[in-house]
Amino acid sequence: MKSATRPEFGLGKIGQIAVPVSDLERAITFYRDVLGMSFLFEAHPGLAFFDVGGVRPLLDGAVEASAEKRSSIIYYQVADIQAACKTMRERGVTFEQEAQLVAKMPDHE
Repeated sequence: MKSATRPEFGLGKIGQIAVPVSDLERAITFYRDVLGMSFLFEAHPGLAFFDVGGVRPLLDGAVEASAEKRSSIIYYQVADIQAACKTMRERGVTFEQEAQLVAKMPDHE
C-alpha cells in the first residue's frame, strides 16, 4: 500500500557488507578456508572480496584502528543513488559523507 505522504521508496538487495579487520591475510584465510566463502579478489588498499549467495562480504584491512570505526558497513544496491539519498534526507537521515562511486562493476556502480 502506498503512503499518501511519502514517495514510493525502499532499500532492496544488500550488495556488500564491509567488515573491518586488523590482519587482512589472516582474515582471508579464515573466511575462505574455515568458513568456506567463495574468495573473489583482493584490491588496493587492503581490501578482500568474497561472495556468499550474491551478497559480497568485503574485508577492510585499511580502516582506522580506533574503536569508533570498528563496525560493519552495509552497502545497498539502488537504481539511482542520488535519488535514494535525496529521499532519505527528506526522511531525516543525516549522512556522514556524500554518496560516491566506489567501484564500477559489470552490472552496477
